[in-house]
Amino acid sequence: MASQEERKNEDQELVRRAQAGDQKAFREIVERYQRKVYTIAYGIVRNPDVAMDVVQDAFVKVYRHLGSFQGNSSFYTWLYRIVVNLCIDKKRRAARASEVDYDDALSHEEGFTDGPTLASTGIENPFKAAQRKELVEHMDEALDTLSEDHREILLLREVDGLSYEELAETLGIAKGTVMSRLFHARKNFQKSLMRYLVK
Repeated sequence: MASQEERKNEDQELVRRAQAGDQKAFREIVERYQRKVYTIAYGIVRNPDVAMDVVQDAFVKVYRHLGSFQGNSSFYTWLYRIVVNLCIDKKRRAARASEVDYDDALSHEEGFTDGPTLASTGIENPFKAAQRKELVEHMDEALDTLSEDHREILLLREVDGLSYEELAETLGIAKGTVMSRLFHARKNFQKSLMRYLVK
């Protein structure tokens, strides 16, 4: 598995090639990050269809503005900010639409099982399929009880596997804040999950 520094160097090379018009390099960027983008988007908008729209919009925006990327931050940080801004726009538009014609645009009915989950990190789960499905549903419910900040940092750490340094850079906060926020996010998640499991 590539180290954080190796990933950054690979990203820089792909971006450099894509900026020079290499379509294959851009496709590699999309393949490398489409799952992460979906994870981020789903964690914010909580709707699989809207999250897929965000993925498409994000890579269109990246393609259009790649020439302006200076490399002052990592490519992932730049991409992350694009995704978050698109999600915020989607939520604002949905909120405005629901004021006029309530259609529950950000419905939670689909459940977290349609998107990436904390259980989909590649670690084998000892539960049988039915038990695993039930657990994932409880995890979904527990995630919904978290604040956006806590849900966001938990997904980035547990699903995307970002290091503390990457979290600090991506979220624009100090490393100490990362550690504190992550501690409280995990604590609140576990507390909520336990409530569902002991029902």
